[in-house]
Amino acid sequence: QVQLVESGGGLVQVGGSLRLSCAASGRTFSRYAMGWFRQAPGKEREFVAAISWNGGWTYYADSAKVRFTISRDDAENTVSLQMNSLKPEDTAVYYCAVTRTGGYGSISSSEYDYWGRGTQVTVSS
Repeated sequence: QVQLVESGGGLVQVGGSLRLSCAASGRTFSRYAMGWFRQAPGKEREFVAAISWNGGWTYYADSAKVRFTISRDDAENTVSLQMNSLKPEDTAVYYCAVTRTGGYGSISSSEYDYWGRGTQVTVSS
């Protein structure tokens, strides 16, 4: 049974920071790319960031560039998303995901095979 569990969400003021973590269990994910997506109320799920299977390649949505950093720790089977300079428009449920196809990940949610249940991030102004 594959499980992804996100944590670290919460309420933060504009300009603040949060660090999201995603713990994977049931399988070793060191061979797979991982990603973060988010979904705001009334909007479609959107890509935030992805990291390749070996951590050597990362890429971000334009909205996340500079402010967010994705990283992974394969010894702990975790992927993290450090979010700085948060804005109200970052408010959303954040999901981590794993793709078994393509070691470099994808910006398309349809390419991911396993998903967590999400963690709420709320940025207040």
